[in-house]
Amino acid sequence: MSEHLNTREAGKNFRLQLLATASAMALIGFSIGTSDARAADGDNDHPAVWIALGGQLSQLDEGQETFVPIFPKSPQRPSIFSPSQGFERPPLYSLDETGMVSFEPDGSDWVFSASVRYGHSVSKKDINQQTNPEPTHFHYSSGGVPKTVTLYSGRPDAARFADTSVQNGEHHLTLDFQAGKDVGLGMFGGGSGSSVFSLGVRFAQFSDTSNIALKSDPDWRRFYKYVNYPSAGIHNEKLVNGQLYHSNAASLHAARSFHGVGPSLSWNASAPFAGSSKSGELLFDWGVNAAVLFGRQKAHVHHQATAQYRPNVKYAHRYVVSHYSADPPARSRFVTVPNVGGFAGLTFRVENFKVSAGYRADFFFGAMDGGVDTVKNENQGFYGPFASLSVGFL
Repeated sequence: MSEHLNTREAGKNFRLQLLATASAMALIGFSIGTSDARAADGDNDHPAVWIALGGQLSQLDEGQETFVPIFPKSPQRPSIFSPSQGFERPPLYSLDETGMVSFEPDGSDWVFSASVRYGHSVSKKDINQQTNPEPTHFHYSSGGVPKTVTLYSGRPDAARFADTSVQNGEHHLTLDFQAGKDVGLGMFGGGSGSSVFSLGVRFAQFSDTSNIALKSDPDWRRFYKYVNYPSAGIHNEKLVNGQLYHSNAASLHAARSFHGVGPSLSWNASAPFAGSSKSGELLFDWGVNAAVLFGRQKAHVHHQATAQYRPNVKYAHRYVVSHYSADPPARSRFVTVPNVGGFAGLTFRVENFKVSAGYRADFFFGAMDGGVDTVKNENQGFYGPFASLSVGFL
């Protein structure tokens, strides 16, 4: 457990460092842009409408409480196998689709925009871990001639095993509607550079599902009895009589979601540092965003475990079963979710065409209820490289 917590804490620190790096890059871009940005080559015409389409390879940061079933009166998963918790984690990556439409009225510094980001991912795992015991040999003599019979010459009738079947899925959607103004910091307000502060509204919707099935036999072994058949030449030999076993099975089904909306604030800037918009120019882009979302957080979880135990090798039909089933009430509550993000990248522009690439991160704190039996607030995050193609219309 401590290793799991340390790993997750290290991941959070790493992402904070990424945000800090992006912020530092933005400040550097601001300083170099002040000295290098220049007015456009006599071209003060800007397209009134821009349409941008792109994608992002997002690494997902969504925590969930691991499923650790308790089997009553039964040994747990065999310690010689990897624990199931390592196979339960949600999907690690998502290929997001992005789009934006912006409108810049002619002769005005105002910018109105609407943007969307949508992504989904599914992960499936079927892990089988099993021992392969040697076949059992029965030795005896008949008429003074030693003989050997191999029992279970093929696959043994039972073995220690642990099966894990996991299917996780997630969907995420964000919508932004903003109105901003190019405030013209330094030389960013002229030419093809820009520095836009925007206010608006952000809507976010997250959902994920988990289906986990576990099976194991933690302690199989054969039992023998000694027999004597002098007439057959068998003296004090072992015969397979039966086998004790535990058969454990557990499952979990969970559905979690968050829907929220709230005010947003952003600063997006772009500074040219080489070329011109007519023949082709390079721009350094950066931005930061923040929002506070108010919405509904939901979680519905059901889990159960069954342990079957054969206590007597003499009677194969006798066994003991213990079982529990937990169906906590569906949880639904109103939450406030802070959201921060940022990006940094490069753009190549030729007149009314742009190609952009960079790195973007967005984090929603305490958005999801990742608990099993009780509420456990978990962050939702998306971060990774992005690329987009933009076309401007006059």
